[in-house]
Amino acid sequence: MGPRTAVAPSKDVKPVPGGGCGGQGGARLRSSSDGSRYSWRGTGIPSSSSSSSLVLSNPKSVLKRPVSTEELQRPGSPYIKKTFTIVGDAVGWGFVIRGNRPCHIQAVEPCGPAAAAGIKVRQFVVSVNSVNVLNLDYRTVSHLILRGPRTIVMEVMEETEQ
Repeated sequence: MGPRTAVAPSKDVKPVPGGGCGGQGGARLRSSSDGSRYSWRGTGIPSSSSSSSLVLSNPKSVLKRPVSTEELQRPGSPYIKKTFTIVGDAVGWGFVIRGNRPCHIQAVEPCGPAAAAGIKVRQFVVSVNSVNVLNLDYRTVSHLILRGPRTIVMEVMEETEQ
């Protein structure tokens, strides 16, 4: 898991047969904290055997436009605050954070703990375990999550439907 920039070029993603939430012999998809998405076919554990194949991608930003921390906090802005409790599993929390002051949710694993809690793409991260992270970059926020407890309480701002 090496560092990557938030503006790294996108790589093509190959479809993985048997994907989805069922897990019955299908692929297992996980996103790492650096924004890459990994999928293993077979046992679910990466190995050099022929039964496992690795798919890697680095997606472009999902944001429709840049948003400032001031805009998120402005009274009457089109954003509402939501709080989620996410219990990580053996692989992680199932989401990717990107961006710089404020960070946003770039990707959510459809069958992961974050999706089960209600986390969605394009939400802006306000706090992690009561620590305000609005003025931090995604690497710092990722490290805060990775070094913290398995259960995280995360406040996000989500744009209201207009």
